[in-house]
Amino acid sequence: MAKLDTHPTVQQIRSHVSEPRPRMSYEAIKQLAMECGADDCGIVSLDRPELDDQREEIRNAVPWTRSLVSFVCKMNREPIRSPARSVANLEFHSSGEQVNEVGRRLVARLQEIGIRALNPSMGFPMEMSRFPGRIWVVSHKPVAVAAGLGQMGVHRNVIHPKFGNFILLGTVLIDEEMGNDEGEPRPIDFNPCLECKLCVAACPVGAISPDGSFNFSACYTHNYREFMGGFTDWVESVASSKSKQDYRNQVEDDETGSMWQSLSFGANYKAAYCLSVCPAGEDVISPFLDERGNFIQEVVKPLQKKIENVYVQKGSDAEEFVAKKFPHKELKVVGGVLRPTTIQGFIRGMHLVFQPGKSKGLQATYHFRFTRVDRVPVPVGERDFVAKMGDSPIEHGATAADEMDEKTLDCTVTIKDQKIEVQNGWQGECDLKVTVDARSWLRFLRKEISVVWILLTMRLWMRGDPRLLLKFGKCFP
Repeated sequence: MAKLDTHPTVQQIRSHVSEPRPRMSYEAIKQLAMECGADDCGIVSLDRPELDDQREEIRNAVPWTRSLVSFVCKMNREPIRSPARSVANLEFHSSGEQVNEVGRRLVARLQEIGIRALNPSMGFPMEMSRFPGRIWVVSHKPVAVAAGLGQMGVHRNVIHPKFGNFILLGTVLIDEEMGNDEGEPRPIDFNPCLECKLCVAACPVGAISPDGSFNFSACYTHNYREFMGGFTDWVESVASSKSKQDYRNQVEDDETGSMWQSLSFGANYKAAYCLSVCPAGEDVISPFLDERGNFIQEVVKPLQKKIENVYVQKGSDAEEFVAKKFPHKELKVVGGVLRPTTIQGFIRGMHLVFQPGKSKGLQATYHFRFTRVDRVPVPVGERDFVAKMGDSPIEHGATAADEMDEKTLDCTVTIKDQKIEVQNGWQGECDLKVTVDARSWLRFLRKEISVVWILLTMRLWMRGDPRLLLKFGKCFP
């Protein structure tokens, strides 16, 4: 075998004198993206202040990232608006494939000219070792906003000033400093959202509130029924069924068929009606302005009147909303789809599963201390969460030897005026102090054991009115 210095390829490369590559301009990269099939594009430096809350995650995933190329691909509007979800989902899937292909082409072109680049998946994130935490490499929406491609609407979707929200987003990460700020895209100076609240009217589970708040778990439970958490719940229905008749009593044939179609073709969105009815954007707005009543009759009403299964969790705001607002729709109560696997995930995810309606009248501050956190395996995506090290309270009955080297994690939860705030550590005074074994608490949240069992085995201690813990639980069905 030839030595490295005498290898023909090595000698050829070393003999070649390469000219320094000129730095690419914003316009040059944008033009490249458009040639690859993008309908619009913006490039933003990772150091921009608009990406302060994204920078650490991106650098953890791809350390060499310096700038991000954000681009959009248009979707056809009428298929998305169709009450027939087979039509809408075909458009979603086809457009998603286009976005991934545009990203792949752009990476290849950049690679040819010597720029290191990669394109994370448009959707269907696959970093499942982190689930239910952050299972994607980059958050496309805040990058698109920073790159001047639109603003977030009431419905939490990016609205492009020209194409409206009938777009899908892609991002390419590059190892290229874009030089000075001259010509760098900036966020647009207005929000294309009309605040017409048609998305509020069309949402089958009431996830979007008129005041702009968003019930994440309601949207996730229904719209993403055939994705991740919903699929897990379906599998557990299969596993727990005593017979085929028992399974049929839990899952109707059309639901089983729909799950099979998702497995064979691609996971299907159950709604996405918020995109369907949005009239914002220069290319989209005319029918809404010309004949608003006709627009509502043709676009909004068919989605509202559609007879369909709507998936909710028992005791949730969505369950109450569907029964009241859409009694003609088939209410399907399903299991939890956002179950935490770590205490870090529980703390981070509380605001996602919090039910404002169920917290009405509750004004309380809770101090939680989770003990033996080190006994719970932490997925890769949660290892950057800084656990608080400290001495657990001895007055609860544990000995000094038991507590000496134990890892603990503290947080403060304030529920007030139907809103929730979660802070690291113990902040201020509390109405109820709870100390609980981390593994036992997670098993309780996953309905593997009861809170009575935790109390009887001395794995949970409280100081304050214990009824507040019951009220806390009702906020998280």
